[in-house]
Amino acid sequence: MTEKEVQKLMQAVARGATKPREALRALRAMPFQAICDAHVDTQRGLRCGFPEVIFCQGKSPEIVASIAATILRSGAKRLLATRADKAQHKAVLGVAPEAVFHEKARAITVRRDRARRGKGLVMVIAAGTLDIPVAEEARVTAEILGAKVETLYDVGVAGLHRLLAHTRMIQKANVLVVVAGMEGALPSVVGGLVSRPVIAVPTSIGYGASFGGVAPLLTMLNSCAAGVTVVNIDNGFGAGYAAALINGPR
Repeated sequence: MTEKEVQKLMQAVARGATKPREALRALRAMPFQAICDAHVDTQRGLRCGFPEVIFCQGKSPEIVASIAATILRSGAKRLLATRADKAQHKAVLGVAPEAVFHEKARAITVRRDRARRGKGLVMVIAAGTLDIPVAEEARVTAEILGAKVETLYDVGVAGLHRLLAHTRMIQKANVLVVVAGMEGALPSVVGGLVSRPVIAVPTSIGYGASFGGVAPLLTMLNSCAAGVTVVNIDNGFGAGYAAALINGPR
């Protein structure tokens, strides 16, 4: 149930169109709904401005589809499922035929509300081509939350001129998500070029001493550029969500 739907319900009670007992029954079902082993937080959108996001990894297609159906039945106009595969998308199509599968991002989205949220631009930058799946997860997440997003890929520090050629475009962004593996230096470079928040995302891309993303994580945590914050390894979703919130009101 969305905030507008709660307001409509209260107005209907005030007009006498809905009995208080019927309204109470509707509100009782609002906090969560239990399905199989999941307790779906159907009140998340009302509290946080966006419905519960489904983390699909390790879940059966049937469970993912059931959770998606429950979220959409609760009145949600947008849906995001991360770490998804084609089989899970096929199952979700059974409850939401308009569901889109973003293969590179491994994400499923349903968008029944096309309104933009936020006045600025979110820019997602990736150091190398192997960082793109994580960057795409950030892009898809920020977009489903309503942000305007632009991307800039394969501009890592090994060829810094590639990044500097886009300096003016980078400086127009309201918030930037910078994704890098290997040594993870790119967020510090970008942080030294802009006056807006930079959300750094370390990836697990790299040779042995990168320790599955720990090396770029430590580099980013120790950035000397002001305004750089860091999310978990490969967490494009967390970066994109935070970027959309920073970009403006929902």
